[in-house]
Amino acid sequence: MVAEDSALMREGLVGVLTRFGHRVCAAVGDADALVVAAGEHRPDLVLTDIRMPPGQGDDGLRAAVALRRDRPDLPILVLSQYLEQSYAAHLLDLGDQRGIGYLLKDRVAAVTEFADTVVRVAGGGTVLDPEVVRQLLRRRQDPLNRLTPREREVLALMAEGRSNAAIARALHVSVAAVNKHIGSILQRLGLPVDGDAHRRVLAVLAYLRN
Repeated sequence: MVAEDSALMREGLVGVLTRFGHRVCAAVGDADALVVAAGEHRPDLVLTDIRMPPGQGDDGLRAAVALRRDRPDLPILVLSQYLEQSYAAHLLDLGDQRGIGYLLKDRVAAVTEFADTVVRVAGGGTVLDPEVVRQLLRRRQDPLNRLTPREREVLALMAEGRSNAAIARALHVSVAAVNKHIGSILQRLGLPVDGDAHRRVLAVLAYLRN
């Protein structure tokens, strides 16, 4: 099953997969359709982009993670234009790391290489682009790796100097939700409460350093 919002890219992937003997049971253009079609067709492998409608954020990844939680043995291959280690780490943090792949579109050197990756991931292998591996190794030294993707978004907006109300509007959530995220950020970063430093400022500094 293929999930890709670009029509040309989607049809191209279908053509390549068919050429190498695979049957594409569904090809969809948004994350909601991915979840629905996966429930209907029960695919042997899901090939998905990260950023796609309806939110144009990490909707594709979120859908893939939800499918994987429902079917822990479902192979997932992410083919993305973006290198974001938190996405790869989130996928690998699901528990069983078999049947997981993360490739960068611009770094796929040959169609045969891509086809081989599809077979390996479908068979339970784990395939990560070398650049993704390098970023994950760096992430181990990053204190921000304790944060969830949403918490990192909140912290990035904090670094822009936005108030909690402004952050809530930007993320389309309540102020109470933002307050909860900020409390979690401060706790996860282990920032002390004292009279000489404001923890919010320390959190922003940690973000800017990393």
